[in-house]
Formats: sequence, structure tokens, C-alpha cells
Amino acid sequence: MPAGPYDDLIAHLIRSTPLSTGEAARVIAEVVGYFSEQLPDFVRRRHAEMKHRGLTNEQIFTALGAELATRRVAPPPLSERQLRRMVYG
Repeated sequence: MPAGPYDDLIAHLIRSTPLSTGEAARVIAEVVGYFSEQLPDFVRRRHAEMKHRGLTNEQIFTALGAELATRRVAPPPLSERQLRRMVYG
């Protein structure tokens, strides 16, 4: 059976947590998928989530700027206008 790219990480999670092999593989797939999300998709998704919680656009774009700065691979700082264009076109 060929080795997968995350077998060592799966083995680590199995040793260090109560997760089964399948559960560890699903967690890793979720994390990899989360960080593979393209920047415009991330911005649109987070905007919709925050809008649903009742935040104003001003609050949302401030929060988005702060969130983007803490991403594992952070994009260069984006202006409110750039974020707005990703959401509204």
C-alpha cells in the first residue's frame, strides 16, 4: 500500500490523541482543505458568516483584515476597498 503524504502526521495524532486512524485522517483533510481555500473564497465566506451574525460591513472588514494577518500564509495587507471588491465585485 503506497504511503500518503500525511502518514507521519496521522501516526503522530494517533499516538498523541485518542483519535483513530480514520478520524485523524479526516481531521488532517479538513485542516489542509481549510488552508487551501483561495483568498477571495475565504473573504466571501467569512464576510457572509459575520454578516449573518449581525456585524456591519465596517466591523467585518476590520475583522477580516486582522484575521488575514494571522493566517498561516498571510497575504499582503489588503485595503478595505480590496476586500470589498472581493465580496461585491
